[in-house]
Amino acid sequence: MMIFRPRAGFVFAHPAHFLAFGFGVGLVRVAPGTFGTLLAFPLWWLIGNGYPPPVFWIMVAFFFAAGVWACSITGRHLGIADHGGMVWDEVVAMLAVLALIPQQPGWQVAAFFVFRAFDVVKPPPIRYFEKRFKGGFGVMFDDVLAAGYTLLLLAIVHRLVF
Repeated sequence: MMIFRPRAGFVFAHPAHFLAFGFGVGLVRVAPGTFGTLLAFPLWWLIGNGYPPPVFWIMVAFFFAAGVWACSITGRHLGIADHGGMVWDEVVAMLAVLALIPQQPGWQVAAFFVFRAFDVVKPPPIRYFEKRFKGGFGVMFDDVLAAGYTLLLLAIVHRLVF
């Protein structure tokens, strides 16, 4: 089966495509979700500590809502509701994770790997909700759940180790 691979022209043709594809990061041919997750790191370093927490969380909520819009339009234009190149969901979820974990590099690296594992494996009920919710909301929501699992596991590790 041939997987449709959009090109840069598609991504830059509409603001929704540009956002859904993580400013073009989703064009990476191998593991675009991993690269989308990595995109959250420079964004976090740029904005994470620059705003008071309430402002930051309002921004994350706005990014989520913008992602619902962007992924809905992009999925419709592609004819694939949750195309692998749409990585804004990983970006937003990982930003939330980065805001809530200890700010040491080891925790950030662990969060990256744990989040990717939950995003790929999709343990219950993530897979259920992925199938239940369609469109842009469904694309964004399953990654929020993966972020929740990530935070729960890291909190347990933090509690047991420290």
